[in-house]
Amino acid sequence: MQASDLDIVPYGLRVKKTTLFPLHVLSAPPVIFPPGFSLIFPLIRQFCPIYTLPFTLSKVKSRGWFYRKRRVAKQTQKQDPLGPNMPETPPSSSIWALSHMKLRFFARVRRFLQTKTTQRNIKSRNKAMANKEEQVTAADKRISDDDDDSVVLQRSVKRLHFGGLEEKEMAAIEIERLAREDVKMRKLMAELGVIPALVGMVASEVAGRRRVAVKALIELANGTYTNKALMVEAGIFSKLPVKIDVLEEPTRHEFAELILSLSSLANHTQFPLASSEVLPFLIGILESGSSCETKESCLGTLYNLSAVLDNTGALLSNGVVQTLLRLISVKALSEKALATLGHLVVTLMGKKAMENSSLVPESLIEIMTWEDKPKCQELSAYILMILAHQSSVQREKMAKSGIVPVLLELALLGSPLAQKRALKLLQWFKDERQTRMGPHSGPQTARIAIGSPVNHREAQEGKKLMKDLVKQSLHKNMELITRRANATSGDSSMLKSLVMSTSSKSLPC
Repeated sequence: MQASDLDIVPYGLRVKKTTLFPLHVLSAPPVIFPPGFSLIFPLIRQFCPIYTLPFTLSKVKSRGWFYRKRRVAKQTQKQDPLGPNMPETPPSSSIWALSHMKLRFFARVRRFLQTKTTQRNIKSRNKAMANKEEQVTAADKRISDDDDDSVVLQRSVKRLHFGGLEEKEMAAIEIERLAREDVKMRKLMAELGVIPALVGMVASEVAGRRRVAVKALIELANGTYTNKALMVEAGIFSKLPVKIDVLEEPTRHEFAELILSLSSLANHTQFPLASSEVLPFLIGILESGSSCETKESCLGTLYNLSAVLDNTGALLSNGVVQTLLRLISVKALSEKALATLGHLVVTLMGKKAMENSSLVPESLIEIMTWEDKPKCQELSAYILMILAHQSSVQREKMAKSGIVPVLLELALLGSPLAQKRALKLLQWFKDERQTRMGPHSGPQTARIAIGSPVNHREAQEGKKLMKDLVKQSLHKNMELITRRANATSGDSSMLKSLVMSTSSKSLPC
């Protein structure tokens, strides 16, 4: 039997009708073979050849041919009863042999299936064992790596404490690498006393040795309050270079990063700001030609320090206000500088220092025109609000500097917070103008002599002149705002309606 003699049925294989079996097989219904029968079919051919006799339709010429063969067989049996032909009814020995063959067949099939199942189980067990071996190998590798790191740490600590200058430099490099990987390793290094040794290396005159020490301290201070406190206690601020010009730009940047990380201790007593050299160092970097990234780190440090009111005196005595007012004109640094000034202006000393500066309020008014920096506009308006509050002198300086048109524009085009602050400032200018114009506007019958036409005519002319001045100021401001709005959004009609709806008394002449 070949593969072409089998048909695929829903539940297995079926023998085609073109293949003939013995009569007792052909009389049975179609044979349905279970799935997987093709795997054991060679065994059937080996042990049960009776079921695979190659009878085909080509051998059956006609129905008479079959009966003739049958008559010839009967005659031969009568003539030679003991001949080689087998009787129609098989003897008991043949039945026993057939049964024995069937038993051997099914036993062989059973062993075959058991072998397949065993092989499948062995494969699954081998795969599980391979995965387990991989996990064990990875764990061993991690343990070996940890052992290697421990050995490297011990060697580095030993070199840092007892080695020469070059050995200390190499040890600092290894400590930086190990501290970058794990927080637990940083704490362990602090317990081993590496921080005081590294702080001592910061004061080295060799630029390379000083730089590797600073980089190692940056990694050790990352995310650990204890390590930062240990650095401050070891006197890191007293080790800062006095001359900024001799430092290279990368070294300045690394020093600025380290101080920024340590400035998170500003809310605690461990930060000795008044007696340290950190403020002159920061101001020196801000006034030098350092990069914007380095200056941003310094401004971040000043912002953290200015958040504590007790540090205001030390900051003002070192001239921080003037330095910040010069930096607010740089757009890349303006936001952080304005935020720091916002902390200082709420104090009486900080407000006086800003009022006495020649850069106020012109520089702050200029910042309110930066349409691409809404956060800077909000901070600038906040500082101007504090300066103008209960200070007619500052409001007069702001009015002379042309703050009203800028406030009108900000109230129309600024962010919601900037609009709110601009409207508040405009309201203060409006109230102040009403207070100043009170004795000269409205009916003045109580102060004008009755029967004096000259005084009455002068009062009317003064009122008319004031109205003309207010109208001119209103139209001028409206044209300026409309021109700027057309350059940005093109909503000139909305701006004109908003400006026309504003009271004329809110505009100083």
